[in-house]
Amino acid sequence: MLANNSTVDGYPTAGGAPGTAVGEWMRVVRACFDVTALNPPPSPDEVFRYFQTLPLPQLPTQQQPPGNGLVGLPIIFFTDGPTTQTFTLDIRGFSVDIVARATGFTWHTGDGTDLTTTTPGAPYPDHTISHDYRSGTYTASLTTTWSASFSVDGGASVPVPGSTTTEGPPVTFEVLQSRPVLTNPYD
Repeated sequence: MLANNSTVDGYPTAGGAPGTAVGEWMRVVRACFDVTALNPPPSPDEVFRYFQTLPLPQLPTQQQPPGNGLVGLPIIFFTDGPTTQTFTLDIRGFSVDIVARATGFTWHTGDGTDLTTTTPGAPYPDHTISHDYRSGTYTASLTTTWSASFSVDGGASVPVPGSTTTEGPPVTFEVLQSRPVLTNPYD
C-alpha cells in the first residue's frame, strides 16, 4: 500500500475490510499455451559451442621406416587413430547426436614444411604422404581438423557451422646419412 491509502494501480482502499475486492473484475481465459518457443531446440551455433569442447582424439603420427630414416629414402607419414567419433549430449533437455569426422590433416614435418591432406595416409606400399629429409634430428606432429553434423531428438542431420582442431603427440626421429665403404670381395 502506498502512503495515500491507495493501491499501486491507483484504486482507493478507504478502510475496506481485508479480502474486499478492489477495482473492477477482469475476465481471465483458461487455455493451453504452446511453450515450445520458451525452450526452442539448440541452434547450430549453440551446438558448435558444445562441439568445440568435445574430447576429440589427438591422432598420433606414425612413420615408416620406424625409428631412424635415411637421407634419400622418403619418410612415410600416416595415422591409425579413429577418424569418426559419435557423441550424444543433453542440451537443455534435448538429446543431441553429434557425429565428428576428421576432414583435414596437416603434417608438420619438423623441418619447416607442412603437408596438408584430406586423408589420414596409409603405410607402405599404399602410402600417399611422404617427405624427403636432410640428415638431422626432427620432430613431426599432426594437426587434425574436425567437422561435424548433428541431429536433435533423432531428427534430420544438419551440418555444424565451423570446425575445430586437435594436436596429436609429436614423434622425434633421426635421419642419417649413409656413406659407401669399399671392401675387398675376396677378404
